[in-house]
Amino acid sequence: MEMFIGGRFVEFPGLERFPVINPATEEVVDTVPLAGEAQVDLAVQEAHRAFPGWWDTPAARRGEILMAAVERVRANAEELARTLTLEQGKPLREARLEIRRFLHTIEHYAGLAKNLRGGYVPNLDEGTYGLVLKRPLGVVAAIVPWNFPTTLLANKLGPALVTGNTVVAKPAETTPLTTLRIAALFHEAGLPPGVFNVVTGLGPVAGEVLVRHPLVRKVAFTGSTPVGKRIMALAAEGVKRVTLELGGSDPMIVCDDADLDAAAKAAAVGRFFNCGQACLAVKRLYVFENVYEAFMERFLPRVERLRLGPGLSEDSQMGPLHTERQRRLIEEQLRDGLESGGRLLLGGGRPEGLQKGYFFSPTVVLEPGLDSRLAREEVFGPVLPVWRVRSLEEAVELANRSPYGLGSTIFTRSLERASYALERLEAGYTWVNSVNRIYDELPFGGMKESGYGKEHGLEALEYYQETKAGVVRWR
Repeated sequence: MEMFIGGRFVEFPGLERFPVINPATEEVVDTVPLAGEAQVDLAVQEAHRAFPGWWDTPAARRGEILMAAVERVRANAEELARTLTLEQGKPLREARLEIRRFLHTIEHYAGLAKNLRGGYVPNLDEGTYGLVLKRPLGVVAAIVPWNFPTTLLANKLGPALVTGNTVVAKPAETTPLTTLRIAALFHEAGLPPGVFNVVTGLGPVAGEVLVRHPLVRKVAFTGSTPVGKRIMALAAEGVKRVTLELGGSDPMIVCDDADLDAAAKAAAVGRFFNCGQACLAVKRLYVFENVYEAFMERFLPRVERLRLGPGLSEDSQMGPLHTERQRRLIEEQLRDGLESGGRLLLGGGRPEGLQKGYFFSPTVVLEPGLDSRLAREEVFGPVLPVWRVRSLEEAVELANRSPYGLGSTIFTRSLERASYALERLEAGYTWVNSVNRIYDELPFGGMKESGYGKEHGLEALEYYQETKAGVVRWR
């Protein structure tokens, strides 16, 4: 597949190509070119040329075009889900959910098109009033990771396009295919050429060139904290706007007054969805010791029943890890956790009967050391450490020991305990008695080393617009 620039797929003969691997079979699905400076510059220049016309397009019309794009993507949803499964590895049912989530987010922001507005301030002075003007930034770089290639793209694409910006997206080199197809569908639905472009390539090459390009005015990035810090530093050279959604090590607290059945279900879904490869996955579990046994009696059987298999099998509930490198990292983190005193309760290795692919069994570890890698690092795979605690205060203290602050969860029937957690947990999102689902209506972004800025909600629009003051004297 080729890069999508200026409203069409563009071939670049002679460029090195990168294989897209099916994580379940280790077979090559397709190849894509590795962009260099020339290809990134071409995409940015096309976006820059398209910007004035897209900005001048009435906001309501921009919304209509995005709604037409939603319908075009929806008509091809099954094809896109299969492509997503092939390149990412997740089960088809999860891929279908992801495509639906992409559609929901784009539809949400398309629906806000008629509500974009500035402000009016009367009587600033005699015969004088003030205006608060909103204008788009220009070319936006959207850099997206491999775990949720389409939904994390939508978080950037929706608010960027509806406010009048143009976009150059760089998907992860391992998961570019669905994004490229979506870009073509958007164009078929009426999006003008150059408004949405996709370049393929490696982060240290294509990504850095894109971030540094002088015509790029905003960088929206989702990925690891170390890479986010690098992007923030590069963007600072051009005083560019940034939003960064970075790593997480989300805690979940189960109190002794919780609905244990609901908590067990939420913990299983929250940890093992997408093979645990989610920024907002439940990555640390703190259970009140007086309900620990009762909770685990409900939780462990749920985990044991998970059916592992290739994503294209309709029976599969959990697919493989995305790469062999990712599996080796999980194994190293688990080994460190067990050496620190943790006790293996479930899983712990590569499953039998799945010789091909990067599969790893759902794993639960009781009380690894609080300074172990399982406690300190982001664990991006199906391994869940569990600790027993005596009180909510202890649980919150342990939860906040992490350098991350993305999401958090508490299960309790007490309004007092819920309020305490909502106020004290150092995280940008806290769920009470709920699975960790993101809503487009609410702002989302991390604290501490989990990021900067907000996606989702009306708040996201502010990160894609300049605010300008105007003063008008009429007499």
